[in-house]
Formats: sequence, structure tokens, C-alpha cells
Amino acid sequence: MRIGFQTGYWSRRPPKGIQQFIVAADRLGLDSVWTAEAYGSDAFSPLAWWGSRTRNVRLGTGIAQLSARTPTATAMQALTMDHLSKGRFVLGLGASGPQVVEGWYGQPYKRPLARTREYVDIVRQVMRREAPVTHDGSFYQLPLPAEAPGAMGLGKALKPTVHPFRPEIPIVLAAQGPKNVALAAEIADGWMAGFYAPRMDDEFRALLAEGFDVRAEERSPADGFEVAATVPVVVRDDVEAAADVIRPHIALYAGGMGTKEANFHKQSLDRLGYQEPLDKVQELYLAGRKEEAAAAVPTQLVEEIALVGPIDKIRRELPTWERTAITTMLVQGDPASMLALLSASQDSSLGGRVRSTTGALLSRVAPKKI
Repeated sequence: MRIGFQTGYWSRRPPKGIQQFIVAADRLGLDSVWTAEAYGSDAFSPLAWWGSRTRNVRLGTGIAQLSARTPTATAMQALTMDHLSKGRFVLGLGASGPQVVEGWYGQPYKRPLARTREYVDIVRQVMRREAPVTHDGSFYQLPLPAEAPGAMGLGKALKPTVHPFRPEIPIVLAAQGPKNVALAAEIADGWMAGFYAPRMDDEFRALLAEGFDVRAEERSPADGFEVAATVPVVVRDDVEAAADVIRPHIALYAGGMGTKEANFHKQSLDRLGYQEPLDKVQELYLAGRKEEAAAAVPTQLVEEIALVGPIDKIRRELPTWERTAITTMLVQGDPASMLALLSASQDSSLGGRVRSTTGALLSRVAPKKI
């Protein structure tokens, strides 16, 4: 299991110390760095800026929202990033949710799975550059038909002027619902999980198998399909104190990322068996009582989807995660916790290099919450 770094959403401004940490982690042998976007900072710009200071880590959008860009615009950015990084780019895509899509982008959120299927098809056409890009779908039409409202009838099928650095840039789909997970296994090169609990590993594997069963022959499921899971990590001597750092994050997703009737993140957590306490969390959050909502998040839930507590406890728990379908653990946390996890890794060569440089690195980065 490889270890990557999920930089997460920005708050009011860029996170402190992150560039220094990424540069140092690149030298230490970290697998990858991933950026996020919602309705603040975008996923591509920080990745290009920070990634330009690295030489080895893979650079992934985790995730770029479908509604933020047309498929061809996303493909252009992926094409550009892959050239600039010399083949280290990974395109992480996700449908987001109706609040963001309809509230921020002003687009309808209907049939996200069908839309994702069309989107990925167009992106792959651009990457292959075998012929001018055409698509006649329910969501995207290339070229725009002459009879479309407002069309001038002058649209022409085009292919990118830039030749791709690689004809196949890996595409990873963020997914939480069962059908979405199966879709990732069917059409993508990887699945990005939001709330992965090792206890549910058999169920997750079964959903992936559904997608693999209908996967096109040219996209072999056995050849490096990536399962990347964002796992918050907080190293503290006290488990409850560590869990307190994660609780507001869970409360935000369960309570504020969607309405009471349509919150896909909460539904994902509900499937872990926490519907009753999370109903209370959602009620408190929607009432504006965010601190109470965070306090109501069960410690057991935190421990299922995150690594929290003393480093010895985390070291004991790591093998459980390594036995899952996860191929890349995307750690989200402060630099000190990240380094402690790397040092606890069972990879002796990586662990040794981390231990030998941890002190110096910590003196150069701000050990703040990211």
C-alpha cells in the first residue's frame, strides 16, 4: 500500500508550510500529492504550483468537479499537466453534489452517473488524439448541432493541437454510492473513496467486482487499478483529543454537505451503521449548532475511518488497512502526524529515511492543521 498526501480544501487562505512539506516528502519517497476543490480554491492551480517544485511524486486532482469545466477543457488541463510533470499526472474526477452543482455552477444535477460516463468518454477521446472529437449524448454534443438554441451552425469537430505526453492519462473517479463505485471499476483506472472503513472491505470489493464484470476488454481490471482512500491521521497521546480534531470534518460532511433529503456523504456514513447518531449530528448542524454537532460524532466512527491516537496504536492498526483493497492511502493531516505515520510504515527503507530526516523537516514546516 502506497502513501500519498491529500492536501484538502483551503480555508481562508493557502495552508501554511505545505509547499515545504511537499518538497521534502518528494525527496523522502512519498507516492503522490492530491488537491481538492469545492467552491474556493481550484484543484489544478495549486497542483501545478506545488508540483513544479517536485520531481518524483505523482500529482493528482482529488477531485476536479465535472461541472467546473467542460470535458474538453478538463482534458486540456490534464494534457498540459502531464507534459509539464513528465507523465506524473493523475486526473481525479467527481460529480460533487446538487448543492454545489446547482448553487455554485448553476447547472442541473440530474443523472450524475450517465453524465460521468459521457464526460470520461470525451476526455479519453482527447487524450488518444486519434480523430476529431465527436460526441452525441444527452449532456454533451460535440460539435454543437446547428439546430441547438443559439447555435450559429459553424461548429467543427476538432482534435487537440498538442500531442499528448501519454495517450492514456490515468482517470480516477471519486465515488461513494454503490452504483458509483461499480461505475469507477467499469470505466476508470481507479476509485477514490471518501469514507473507507476496513470493516466494509468485502462489500467494497464486491461493488468493484460488479464493475469489472462489465468492463471493456481493453481496460483490463488486473493491470494496476487504483483504489485510493482519503484517511485522516492525527497523532496525539490521547485518543479522544485526536478524535476531536476529526469530528468537525465528519460533522461538516454529515450535516452540511447537502440537504436533509439529499446528502450523499451522510448516506455513505449511514451505510457503516451510524444513521441514528448522524441524524442527530445533521439536525444540530442544520440548526447552526456546529460545535454540538461535532461533539455528537461517535469516537467509534472516527476510529473506523481515520487513524487517531498514539503512534503505537496507529502502528498496530496499519496492517488492517494494508489488507484491504486500498492501493494508495491518501493521508490528510498536519505535517507532524503525516511524518509520524510514514515513520511507522512497515516499509523499512521508507521508514528509515523518514526517521533520519523527521527532526530536520519538522523544523522547517509549520505543524498546523491543514
